[in-house]
Amino acid sequence: MKRYTIGLYEKAMPSSLTWKEKMEAAKKAGYDFIEISIDETDEKLARLDWSKEERLELIKMMYETGIPIRTMCLSGHRKYPLGSNDEQKIGRGMEIMEKALQFADDLGIRIIQLAGYDVYYEKGSKETRERFRRNLNRAVHMASSLGIVMGFETMETKFMNTVEKAMTYVKENESPYLNVYPDCGNITNAAVESGKDVLDDIEIGRGHMVAMHLKETNPGIFRNMMYGQGHVQFDTIINKAWKMGIRKYVTEFWYLGDENWENDLMESNSKMRSILDKQ
Repeated sequence: MKRYTIGLYEKAMPSSLTWKEKMEAAKKAGYDFIEISIDETDEKLARLDWSKEERLELIKMMYETGIPIRTMCLSGHRKYPLGSNDEQKIGRGMEIMEKALQFADDLGIRIIQLAGYDVYYEKGSKETRERFRRNLNRAVHMASSLGIVMGFETMETKFMNTVEKAMTYVKENESPYLNVYPDCGNITNAAVESGKDVLDDIEIGRGHMVAMHLKETNPGIFRNMMYGQGHVQFDTIINKAWKMGIRKYVTEFWYLGDENWENDLMESNSKMRSILDKQ
């Protein structure tokens, strides 16, 4: 058995690739699994309505290539947030939650990463936070019935940009099916802005961290950067996460049209493994 596994964020590859091509590219680059994206676009949300035959075909490809889909980045709630002022959006958000859990159960996905937003395109308030709490609790009960683990992603907005803030909701629910799946780039930016230590923030999640996104950032910049271009201290963060029992990691970066994207996959995998292999 491997000491750890490292996955590749789906959006690091061209969207024009077939699923088999994505799996083959991830395998060639040395990854262990793929993290599927269910974002707010109609194209990605439509995956939740795939037939059983379509789901079975994807499972067959996992076995054929040796690259499974084991985590899901569920960011569709950005458009349909659980704390929305619009009841129709909440209804759609809960529908997405239920379908995502069933999709994960069918495909063997172990962890769903939840976007830590009460609202995104609306103004947050005491009311949006309270609705978020209520509907999150409903989502936790859904996950519990299937045994699917959910973990909050620490986001770029102040609502949940730290492990400490995510843990507020984890503690309120007191469920083994709701934990934290932090983005090390976002929490680094939050720590720099607040003047706090990012390792202290990670420590607050002890016993409740299920995986970690390895993403590069700079102050005020949260995406579209390659490793080495930003200020994230991957060595110390991974060392801390490892000591806290984290053994599942995902490299999060985006395909931006570079014709050498396959080399980017290989280099990113190699850089993160060089740190993980020292642990």
